[in-house]
Amino acid sequence: MIFLKKTYQVADPALGRAEKKLRIVIVSDAAAPQVNGVVRTLGKLREQLTSMGHEVIPITPDLFRTVPMPSYKEIRLAVLPGRRMAAMIEAANPHAIHIATEGPLGLAARRFCLRRGLPFTTSFHTRFGEYLHARTGFPLSWSYAFLRWFHRRATTIMVATTSLQQELEARGFGKPSIWSRGVDTKLFRPRPDLQGAHPLGLKRPVFLYVGRVAVEKNIDAFLEADLKGSKLIVGEGPRLEHLKKHHPEAHFAGALFGETLAEAYAAADCFVFPSRTDTFGLVLIEALAAGTPVAGYPVQGPADVIGDHPAGALDDDIEVAARRALTIPRETARDFALTFSWEACTLQFLTNLALRDDSDLPTRRSDDVTLAGGPLTQIQPV
Repeated sequence: MIFLKKTYQVADPALGRAEKKLRIVIVSDAAAPQVNGVVRTLGKLREQLTSMGHEVIPITPDLFRTVPMPSYKEIRLAVLPGRRMAAMIEAANPHAIHIATEGPLGLAARRFCLRRGLPFTTSFHTRFGEYLHARTGFPLSWSYAFLRWFHRRATTIMVATTSLQQELEARGFGKPSIWSRGVDTKLFRPRPDLQGAHPLGLKRPVFLYVGRVAVEKNIDAFLEADLKGSKLIVGEGPRLEHLKKHHPEAHFAGALFGETLAEAYAAADCFVFPSRTDTFGLVLIEALAAGTPVAGYPVQGPADVIGDHPAGALDDDIEVAARRALTIPRETARDFALTFSWEACTLQFLTNLALRDDSDLPTRRSDDVTLAGGPLTQIQPV
């Protein structure tokens, strides 16, 4: 176990409404124009933090020279970002640094923080090891060894669900802290006028998938399911052309955004989430907010978000889950989604941050804090 011997400060949740505000650097290898849950989560986080009066300085691949990621050209990776990363963080002079991803930018920020003795937090958004294994056969044990190394010097690792928290703890990551997710219930809302004839002329019931079109999302299981009606795929990714070729009966809408995406959710009869590897699944609560019940496997992600709540149907047979979801009232799905708040999630994020020693902001303190053991059990709320 690694210990931080000098005193540093942990943000108090009252900062969400305090007069004194934070300047926060957030480093992420995932950023627009990528379309995924990480990008949307960080976008909403920045929006909420800004509305609370905090200043957010994002450091993303578009600020660096990049190359396309092998086998996934839509993702751009920064090339040799170390010197520019250091200059950007120094110029920002932040109160707190959060590293959201384990890519080249995350590595460069981590190296800078350790060299300068600056506390930083990280988050575990994506099953990097499982995705790499699915694409290349790279051993999972090697990937998790890298991930443990990457996160072990963070003051806190943030995760979206309790089951992922427990899994990472069992894998030797310490005890990560919860940073949940929310949904924009004004954008994603029921639209009764779309429940008649489908806007695309699709035969009902319409089964919808939204997300990256990639092998790790297990979309094949959805498209191969024997379900009467129509199947609609919203999203782009490296497996798109393969699925179009092998499933001409399905409808592929490409990537949708904003109102158009919200309408796609609201016009569907069932949202099918076939992934077995997601750590949360932001699309689940977006669908529920639109009043569309969810079908999925009883695995991490759907099991954490939905569990045994009647807003969704989970089963080891995706066909059984989808058929059962069709019987769920849309009001049940919507009411459940209303329990997810971006403001509450942002306050969780603030509570998990570690502030620099020289900050004069409202804080809680610890003189001997176990790193990567968050939540920091020695620290009590003021």
